[in-house]
Amino acid sequence: MTRNIKVEPLRQTPIEKQEIELVERKGIGHPDSIADGLAEAVSQALCAEYMDRCGAVLHHNTDETQIVAGRSYPAFGGGEVISPIYILLVGRATKEFDGVHIPTDTTALQAARDYLKENILNLNVERDIILDCKLGEGSSDLRDVFHRTIPGANDTSFGVGFAPLSETEQIVYQAERELMNLRKKIPAIGEDTKIMGLRDKDKITLVVACAMVGRHLDDLDHYISVTESLRDHVENMACGCTDREINVLINTADDLKNESLFMTVTGTSAEMGDDGSVGRGNRCNGLITPYRPMSMEATSGKNPVNHVGKIYNLLTNKIASEVVETVDGVEEIYIRMLSEIGKPIDQPLVADAGIVPAEGADMSALHREIEEIIDRSLANITDITRLVAEGKLATF
Repeated sequence: MTRNIKVEPLRQTPIEKQEIELVERKGIGHPDSIADGLAEAVSQALCAEYMDRCGAVLHHNTDETQIVAGRSYPAFGGGEVISPIYILLVGRATKEFDGVHIPTDTTALQAARDYLKENILNLNVERDIILDCKLGEGSSDLRDVFHRTIPGANDTSFGVGFAPLSETEQIVYQAERELMNLRKKIPAIGEDTKIMGLRDKDKITLVVACAMVGRHLDDLDHYISVTESLRDHVENMACGCTDREINVLINTADDLKNESLFMTVTGTSAEMGDDGSVGRGNRCNGLITPYRPMSMEATSGKNPVNHVGKIYNLLTNKIASEVVETVDGVEEIYIRMLSEIGKPIDQPLVADAGIVPAEGADMSALHREIEEIIDRSLANITDITRLVAEGKLATF
């Protein structure tokens, strides 16, 4: 069957040539990102359990994880959590298949504990959190479309992808990664970070919020020294990615005189006042980009077999990246893909590619090459399921 693929030129100013650009990334310890990470870790664990016991990934969605903040008293050299963080793992999962019973809840709880231990280094999983699991069963009609050779779309929904990332987008993403890579060298760095990037013409300002861990800090002077070191590391990284002017600001809400600081016990603000939910943070490319088209779908935790809110967002970004890497004459590309509930996921209602062509580009050649990439990617759409189940595609 011929797929409904559209390729059209866009008449717009490329993002790098616009005067203003805003980009945000919530780090892995931000409460919203913790919710995303837990939802995806649980989904991947269920995929592995289903494959082991039943030979196929069964219907599930774990994308409703909620985090309710606790209470804490941070302090230099220590501090303590006095009211634990409450985490609710909630969603739908197949619990029995052809007489085989699957321990979905215990699998989910273990996956969540493992994820927190691996990623939130100063969080005591046995003491600082209450972990609860409420996984129900899915709708029978949706489970039916799940088990076809090419699964039927679970919903009428769309995915959006674009490429290439701008300098500002790359810098914002890498700034958070830079901080996480420094944790072994500077253990006072917490995982709860947020990077906000503003490019005003040729000046990029990075406003960095980074939770500091009190037990690894001696006093206020030590705190100031560490934050200044973080600023230097981020600035050096950013300067290596661009010729534009870079300005880095760290923890600007701090009141040093009164020692009101972004200091924590665990490295995440979920210990004191900040709740979290799946889908409220980064899109599946790891960024929040208000100057680009975005889908509001939560990608993390949705099943990777027929949930188009997940599959199409991952696929469109993958296609966009392949186009800019392999096709000459594309300055920017934006891809939007719309499903139709119950219909095969490799047959979207439309797959629309909007391109900003480079000067002098051959539009007919671009049309042909891009359509071929989209068609081939849709023909191999189940590769997304495998890559996600194996943890090889990031979702936030």
